Amino acid sequence: MQRVALTGVCGPLRGGARPGPVVSWQPVCLFHAGLHAFAADKELLVKLRKKTGYSFLNCKKALEKFSGDSKQAEAWLHEQAQKEGWSKASKLQGRKTKEGLIGLLQEGNAAVMVEVNCETDFVARNVKFQQLVQQAATGTMFHHQGAKDHLTTYIKRFMKAAELSQLRTGPAGCLLSDQLALAIGKLGENMAIKRAAWVAVPATYYIGSYVHGALPVDSPSLSNVALGKYGALVICQASEQSQKSNLADLGRRLGQHVVGMAPLSVGSLEDEPGGDTETKMLAQPFLLDPSVTLGQYVQPQGVSVLDFVRFECGEDTEIPEVEETQQRLAQEENSS
Repeated sequence: MQRVALTGVCGPLRGGARPGPVVSWQPVCLFHAGLHAFAADKELLVKLRKKTGYSFLNCKKALEKFSGDSKQAEAWLHEQAQKEGWSKASKLQGRKTKEGLIGLLQEGNAAVMVEVNCETDFVARNVKFQQLVQQAATGTMFHHQGAKDHLTTYIKRFMKAAELSQLRTGPAGCLLSDQLALAIGKLGENMAIKRAAWVAVPATYYIGSYVHGALPVDSPSLSNVALGKYGALVICQASEQSQKSNLADLGRRLGQHVVGMAPLSVGSLEDEPGGDTETKMLAQPFLLDPSVTLGQYVQPQGVSVLDFVRFECGEDTEIPEVEETQQRLAQEENSS
């Protein structure tokens, strides 16, 4: 649609003055045959916008640059976003990241817990940030996939930000550092993949897990990871007398206790019962029934608590070096 000027001359004015030309603008349809092509471009634009999440303006620019080739346009958009993300990340570096999420992923005999931080709770609720948390969890799980087989006791490992940034999300996945830069570029806040814990157990053990302050998951692609502000993994050994069907519920209750009571060590069943200031897990009042200690709660159920990991989003804590902790069965037999 284009406007064209139509000119004409009015009749004589009063006093005999000669009038000037009259100009009016009226819309005129030009390039009638091009209307169908525009509709096709619009369809490509909508599809590219929906698939990539980039703005309509950038998607339009990409399609025009590559004459409607959506694959080339998509690749170019990712490349530009990567550059913009790294640039924005360097500018935002140093800004405090106290908000964020804990992500918990459990697969068979292994579990991962990660902490990813951002500046505001608003961004923490954005699905793109939540996808970054998921990528950090899956990358950590993938990195350790060969270490969980043929175990005779449990393994616990921690990873720091520098190591996590070099992990990939899968066999042909991107580096977590690149995914972090993309998220920063899209959401405009400083972010950090702060830490991760990975745990694996043999067949006679099991892992209890719990996430507190869990967020509703809007995207089906995030269904395999639990997201919240606090998380706990509890490593247990079940006796032959324990009821296997109840282990998942028991593991959840133990995770709730770890989150709520924040123990610093497991302790032993011989420890004297303590009060609210007690830091040994087995001697603490059980969170869900303070009339008994946690040790008194688990012992009749034929379960031994061996170890735990607790993450609180935004907490100031010394992150352990990359380490491997293996608990000796003899030590647990002595404490049971």
